Amino acid sequence: MTPNKLAALLCFVCLSLAAQPKITVEDIYTGAFKTKGMDELQSMKNTNQYTVLNYDRASRSMQIDLFDFATLKKVATLVDSKAFKPLADGIDSYTFSPDEKMILIANNSSPIFRHSFTANYVLFDLNTKEATTLFDFAVQEPTFSPDGKKIAYAKDNNLYVYDIASKKTQQITSDGKKNSIINGITDWVYEEEFAFVRAYDWSADGSKIAFIRFDETQVPEFTMNVFHKDLYPKNETFKYPKAGEKNSDVSLKIYDVKSNTTKNIALGNYKDFYIPRLKWTSDANVLSVQVLNRHQDNLDLVFVDGNSGAAKVILNEKDNAYVDITDNLTFLKDNSFIWTSEKDGFNHIYVYDKNGKLKNQVTKGPWEVTAYYGFDEKNKTIFYQSVENGSINRDIYRIGLDGKNKVRLSSQTGTNDATFSPNFDLYVCKFSSATTPTVFTLNSAKDGKQVQSIVDNQALADKLKNYNLGSKEFFVLKTEKGHELNAWILKPKDFDPKKKYPVFMYQYSGPGSQQVNNDWNNADDYWFQSLAQQGYLVACVDGRGTGFKGAAFKKCTQKQLGKYEVEDQIDAAKVIGNYPYVDKSRIGIFGWSYGGFMSSNCLFKGNDVFKMAIAVAPVTNWRFYDSVYTERYMQTPQENASGYDDNSPINHVDKLKGKFLLIHGSGDDNVHMQNTMQMMEALIQANKQFDSQIYPDKNHGIYGGKTRIQLYNKMTNFIKDNL
Repeated sequence: MTPNKLAALLCFVCLSLAAQPKITVEDIYTGAFKTKGMDELQSMKNTNQYTVLNYDRASRSMQIDLFDFATLKKVATLVDSKAFKPLADGIDSYTFSPDEKMILIANNSSPIFRHSFTANYVLFDLNTKEATTLFDFAVQEPTFSPDGKKIAYAKDNNLYVYDIASKKTQQITSDGKKNSIINGITDWVYEEEFAFVRAYDWSADGSKIAFIRFDETQVPEFTMNVFHKDLYPKNETFKYPKAGEKNSDVSLKIYDVKSNTTKNIALGNYKDFYIPRLKWTSDANVLSVQVLNRHQDNLDLVFVDGNSGAAKVILNEKDNAYVDITDNLTFLKDNSFIWTSEKDGFNHIYVYDKNGKLKNQVTKGPWEVTAYYGFDEKNKTIFYQSVENGSINRDIYRIGLDGKNKVRLSSQTGTNDATFSPNFDLYVCKFSSATTPTVFTLNSAKDGKQVQSIVDNQALADKLKNYNLGSKEFFVLKTEKGHELNAWILKPKDFDPKKKYPVFMYQYSGPGSQQVNNDWNNADDYWFQSLAQQGYLVACVDGRGTGFKGAAFKKCTQKQLGKYEVEDQIDAAKVIGNYPYVDKSRIGIFGWSYGGFMSSNCLFKGNDVFKMAIAVAPVTNWRFYDSVYTERYMQTPQENASGYDDNSPINHVDKLKGKFLLIHGSGDDNVHMQNTMQMMEALIQANKQFDSQIYPDKNHGIYGGKTRIQLYNKMTNFIKDNL
C-alpha cells in the first residue's frame, strides 16, 4: 500500500470513528431511545378482542382502540379523548364494566405514594357514546359491581357506593380520618410492602362488599418538610411504622348493599397480624382472606361465610424464614382453587379442593414459576411463565391441570411475557433480550407458533447500530468460597484485552430481586453503555439472597441482611479484579435503595477492594426502615439487635478509605432522608470526607423536569474524577 493510500485509509478510519455518536445522559432522559409498546393492553373477557391506549400525534388525542385477536385488525376506536369535553385532559387509565358496555376512565391523576393516587373519573357508555363526569371531586379505586350497575369508591378514607341509574350515593363508612382510620384503602406500609391499594372486594353476586379497616391511631408519625417555592416550608405528616414499632390494627368487615348494614368478622385468635389479601370466591357467599402473623412465617387462608361471618382455616403455610404472599389464587367453578407456593423449595403451582385438600402439584422441578396467566376451564389447561430455561430467562408454558402434557410455547431465549385471548386460543407475546429491543407478536396458544407481528422496534435497533455499542456477556461467576453467581459484564466495542480497564459494578441485591436478567435495556443500561464508551467495564453480579434460584438461595440471608450479600460483592470484585484486562486498583460500585445500602457497606467493609462508591437513597440503618419489609427478613430489633447493627453501614463509617457519593431526595416517603442525614453525621464525627447531593422534594425515584439529567451527569462526573 502506498503512503498516500495508507494516509487516506487512516483518515477515513479516524473520520468514521469521529462520526460515530456517543450516548449522552441528555439522550437517555429526553427519550431518544424509547421503545414502542402496547400501552394499557387489556384482553376483553366477553369477546375475542383486546384494547390498547394509543396517542394520535396528529390530533393530539388519546384513543382506546379495539382490535381483533384473530386478525389483529383494528375493529374500532372506542373512545377518542378529543371528541368529549370531560376527557379534554386525556386518559390516564381505564377499566371496563363486567359486561364491557361501559368504561371507567381516569384523568388528572394525582399520585399519593408509590401505587396510590386520586383521579377524576369519567363514565363512558359504549352504547350511547356519552361521556359523563362521575363526581366533581377526585376519588380512589372506583370499581364496578359484578352486574355493572353500581360503582364502589373511596374518598377521604371512607367507602361509598354509587348507583349509576339513579345517580345516588350510599355511604358505607363514616369514621374515616387522615392519620387515624382508613376504610377500604391500605395504609402506607401495606401499599409499599404488600403492593396493593384497594382493600375491598365485591362478592360475585354484588350483594356484599368485604373491606379492611385500618386503625392507625397508635402508629408513630413521620414528618417531612416540603420546600417547593413557598416562603415557609410545609410539613407532610403520615403514619409510618418502623421496625419493631406499632402497626395499624386491622379488622375485617362485610357490608350488605341491600340492607345497608355492616358486619364485623372475627377471624380467629390472631394477635398483631396482617391481612395482605382478600378475595371473594366463586361461591357468592364465601370470602377468602389471607392472614399473616407479624413474623410472616405463618400464613392462613381463611374462608368466611358472608352471612354468618363464621371463619375457617382452609390452608396453612409455614416457613422457617418467611412465606411469600401470592396473587395467583384462582377459584374454579366448583370453588376448588389454584395456588402457588415455594413449600417444596421452588415456587410451583398447586390445586386444592374447596375444603383445602391438596388435589395435585401441577408443576415440579428445580426451577421457579414466575407468573400465572390463567386457567382454560374448557381444556383444563394452566398457562404460566417460568425460568425452566435458565434463571436469567423467562418462558411461557401450558400444562394440564393434572400436571401432564406440558408445552413450551415461547421459542426465543430471553424474556417472554403473555397476554392471552379470552378463549385461550391466542396470546400476545412481549419478547425482549439483551440484544433484541421489545417485540410484540401474536402467537398460537396451542403450539406457540407466531401468527403475525404486531409491534417491533427495528427502527431503534437500526439507530443503535450507529453508536457502536458493546453487548452484555452473561456468565456464572464462581467466588473463592465456591459460590456460583449469575453475572454480566459490558465491555467497550473496541475492547482491547491487552489493556487494563477500570470496573464499575452495579447491583441491587435485595431479597428475591434480580438484576442479571436477559431482557432489553432500561435507562440505566444506556447509562452503562455510555460509561463503556468512555473506557469503563461495567459489571453486575446477583449474589446470595437474590431470586429465581430457589428458596434456599434466596432465604439464606435471613436475620442478617447485608452479611452474605456484601461478602459476595466483595468476593466477586476480587475475581473480576484478577482478570488480565482489569485494573484491580480501580473498581467502583453503585446502587440505589437496597443497592445503596449495599454499595455503602461494600466501600466500608471492602475498603481494600473498592476505590469508590455511589449510594442513592440508601437504607443506612435497618432500624429506620418500615416494619413489614424489615421484619420479614430480620424479625424485630428487640429480637435481633445484632442482626440490625452488625450489617448496617452507618456502624462501619470508620472503615471508609475510598471516595463516597451519598445522594437522597428530601421528599422520600419510603427510605427517609433521615437515613442519609444520620449517615452524614456519623461520617462527620468519624472525620471522613465524602461528597453528597440532596434533591429537594424528590421522592424515592428522584425524577421530574431535568432532575435525572442532572443526577446522572453528576454521577458520571464523579466516576470520571474518582475511577
